Amino acid sequence: MQTTRQQIIQSIDGRAVRRFEPVRGDNGNRLNVSEYYGCNTFSLAVMKQKLPKDVYQKYISVVQSGQVGKKLDSDTAEAIAKVIKEWSIENGVTHFCHWFQPQTGLTAEKHDSFITVDENGVAIEKFSGSQLIQSEPDASSFPSGGMRTTFEARGYTAWDPSSPVFIMENANGKTLCIPSVFISYHGDALDEKAPLLRSMEVLNTKAVELLHVIGEKAVKRVVPTVGPEQEYFLIDRAFYNLRTDLVMTGRTLLGGQPPRGQQLEDHYFGSISSRVLAFMQEVELELYKLGVPAKTRHNEVAPSQYEMAPIFEEANVAADHNQLVMEVMRRVAARHNYAVLLHEKPFAGVNGSGKHNNWSMATVGDDEQSPNLLDPGKTPHQNLRFLIVLSTVMKAVHRHAGLIRATIATPGNDHRLGANEAPPAIISVFLGEQLSEICNRIESGTNLEQSGEAAVISLGVSKIPQISKDNTDRNRTSPFAFTGNKFEFRAVGSSSPISFPITVLNTAVAQAMGETTDLLKKKLKAGRPIDAAILEVVRETLLETKPVRFEGNNYSDDWVREAERRGLPNLKRAPEAMEQLLSPSSKTLFSETGVLREQELHSRYHVMMERHVKKLTIEAETLATMVDTMIVPAALKEQKALGEAIRALTEVTRNADVSEQTTRLGVVSQGINDLLSKRKDLTAMVARVQNLTEEAAKAHMLSGEVATLMSQIRSISDRLEDLVSDEFWPLPKYREMLFIS
Repeated sequence: MQTTRQQIIQSIDGRAVRRFEPVRGDNGNRLNVSEYYGCNTFSLAVMKQKLPKDVYQKYISVVQSGQVGKKLDSDTAEAIAKVIKEWSIENGVTHFCHWFQPQTGLTAEKHDSFITVDENGVAIEKFSGSQLIQSEPDASSFPSGGMRTTFEARGYTAWDPSSPVFIMENANGKTLCIPSVFISYHGDALDEKAPLLRSMEVLNTKAVELLHVIGEKAVKRVVPTVGPEQEYFLIDRAFYNLRTDLVMTGRTLLGGQPPRGQQLEDHYFGSISSRVLAFMQEVELELYKLGVPAKTRHNEVAPSQYEMAPIFEEANVAADHNQLVMEVMRRVAARHNYAVLLHEKPFAGVNGSGKHNNWSMATVGDDEQSPNLLDPGKTPHQNLRFLIVLSTVMKAVHRHAGLIRATIATPGNDHRLGANEAPPAIISVFLGEQLSEICNRIESGTNLEQSGEAAVISLGVSKIPQISKDNTDRNRTSPFAFTGNKFEFRAVGSSSPISFPITVLNTAVAQAMGETTDLLKKKLKAGRPIDAAILEVVRETLLETKPVRFEGNNYSDDWVREAERRGLPNLKRAPEAMEQLLSPSSKTLFSETGVLREQELHSRYHVMMERHVKKLTIEAETLATMVDTMIVPAALKEQKALGEAIRALTEVTRNADVSEQTTRLGVVSQGINDLLSKRKDLTAMVARVQNLTEEAAKAHMLSGEVATLMSQIRSISDRLEDLVSDEFWPLPKYREMLFIS
């Protein structure tokens, strides 16, 4: 008789590659991507076509103002709402919602119908400007970190006009989604989006001011851009459904290593299987319709691991689109009988999944020739701009390394950081050999008394354009690496929204730019020529931030010791990293910039701690259940079978040598005893955690003692997995989940 596991393996062999209908035109012909891209998005092109010219210009003035608080007047909002309603109904939409990002890691939405009933009982479609701009979900039911109590329910969502509205399709209808921020009755940010928009505003202000001081008067606006790569695993949904740990926690709490993992290095960039490729193609189709610029797809390092990467977009749009990427992946995976795993470390011992955020800053102006501020440029003058911007970024990372580490502090990332191409918990900056050499020459003070182009050329700065993506090596162990014309923030976890890490990065850079501008103004006021003043500021900043620059192997023990000598924080576990949110420097950063008020900052700290405790408690309780209902019963069956086999053999042949069988029985029996003992300890330890009054104390205990005990239980279970007969073992094994698809 086949076990459930064996039946599933057999059924997977018969899985057909899902075929889906491509987008077709009115004539029935298949459309090119460019012909249907963004068809479910109320894009600028659609707005320009459908809105009255004056309404469109007012909308553009708000979106491009760089001011979070700037609002549309009621008449303009009504005009836009009318056109959005007509466009939506033309496309088969029946409901609308404000789509927002509470502090849950997911998105949220409350659907309302366009239908209303007039005084005569006649149903009509209606959508007003006020409905477009604002809605009122229940604020008490979302994480608030104590800012809202259960009886204070009022909260508001407000339209973010800088991110286009879009249509989400499902099997039985379509919904208009309005990207929004989520705030409390008193105006406190309860979401991921509002602080991100604030950080973009303050970065714009400080960056424009700095650029104007160095002579870039044509620049009107600066926006951070992000291209977040998304790594993920795909396994058959039947395997997923049998794994209680994956369903409950997103990662395997148990599972022995197969003889073959990723050591043959044959999966990375390998040929994509037909079934996986069909999934990827349908994901891209859905994303293209939503105007999400999915660009790259490939096999990642671990078996059954993959990556999707988009084209750069403005940070807030990129944040929205990355949330859509994760949601679309989940939906499409189900259609293909897959489960997509976004956890940072779903499988112990193999590559984890990250979300590499390629971050830069773009300028908007009348005659700007090099819009990317981290592009070295082709002239000495552009080189100087690049160097002063680069140095301010390093100042931001150096000063707020602990805070940046806090933004990526999750239980899943604790398992991922520091191994298998994931950066360690020590935040450092990698520049590459050529750029490091230029920085070293500037630090040495060579020819700083010269001014103008001669000084620039003598320092080798004019050679910066040679540092391209092809000529600058990559350091896959670095958490924050320069890659030609951008920084790759590699430490963000695969399941996390990008909003908060980018919020903190924007804010820290804005603060550093403000200080750089003040210093530069002082030197200019003292009579220094502009080029000489810039080089002096760059040199001073490079000397100040030298400890955060590291070109070597971030995994080495030598680097850990060196980082400690340099004074860089090494926050190995999430709870100690989260405490950096409340450090004096963090409070000063957010209060000076206005990105987070003190109560909002405390709220985020408490939400992160609370969610950390909840997630690890769920993991502990799930592990206990699996030991009780799956592992021990399977091991008892093996114990019984071995005992009966030994007894039967000795009854037939009294002098039979059963020493090896007896030893095996002893190992299994000891494993069961050890497992039951550790399981008992786990229950007691979780009870101790629950008796603690402070969330921080709970988080530290769960990340420390409880996590260690869970690891010990896993080791015992994994040894038993190697001993228990395949017919008794109830859980899909790594060798099955990772290699059978």
